[in-house]
Amino acid sequence: METLDDQQIDDHLSRLADWVRDGPTIVRDLKVADFAAAIELVDAVAEVAEQANHHPDILVHAWNRVRLTLSTHSAGGLTAADFALAERIEALLP
Repeated sequence: METLDDQQIDDHLSRLADWVRDGPTIVRDLKVADFAAAIELVDAVAEVAEQANHHPDILVHAWNRVRLTLSTHSAGGLTAADFALAERIEALLP
């Protein structure tokens, strides 16, 4: 899979307002109601990630915060798959 150039990444990020670029990754930080809600979110993300066969790094911290980090490790950067999964994740959120 081909990595995207800076302009392509910027174009995708313009449609994903809450995601930010962090080097060769995109990151979304979320604050949820409590720890149970954080784990429910992780479970929902895991389900769509499995369906897409593309898996984010997931960090649960501070009992009610979740950080999602996407990158295509095998390609060494960001690909269309990262943004497709980010869009699917956004669809899960209220």
